[in-house]
Amino acid sequence: MTTRKLNERAIAPGLLLAMPQLDDPNFSRAVILMIEHESTGSFGLIVNRPSQLGVGEVMQSLEIDWKGNPDALVWNGGPVMPHTGWLLHSPVDMPPDEGTLQIAPGLMLSTSPIQLQQVAAQPPLDVRFLMGYSGWSELQLESELATGSWLCADASRELIFDTPAEEMWAAAVESLGVDPLGLVQGVGVH
Repeated sequence: MTTRKLNERAIAPGLLLAMPQLDDPNFSRAVILMIEHESTGSFGLIVNRPSQLGVGEVMQSLEIDWKGNPDALVWNGGPVMPHTGWLLHSPVDMPPDEGTLQIAPGLMLSTSPIQLQQVAAQPPLDVRFLMGYSGWSELQLESELATGSWLCADASRELIFDTPAEEMWAAAVESLGVDPLGLVQGVGVH
């Protein structure tokens, strides 16, 4: 049996789940897909916060023709740099681009304008356009983990794309074998 340290529990790629005591309104019941976690800092995208802004509207402002669902909404990826865009999607049948990376099985992240145009022209079934991101400075996330602000879970395409946003946090907590109603506000392990 292999023993793993906390930071080896797939913080990235993986999910961070906000605990009830995390009183920052930006992260209340947030499910964050962690893209990068290193000693110099961490980067992730909130995946359970749809906005009221339409993807077609944003694409039109970028002079990109959106061929996807006309009702698709932009999602709030986090409070940092809310005007930056990220495209989370299932694998696409297009030439690979250095601006696209696989986060987890079935989850790709594209950041390049070329991939954005290609995915907008032929969107896969699973696609989410996010604006903004969540970031932590050196050792900030470790400090928050030590105070019990977050739970770590495995990332999955099904949880992110097939679970309604308002149910995602509870479903992710349940994936750990924990009853979300059993989580109490406090610090540390109870």
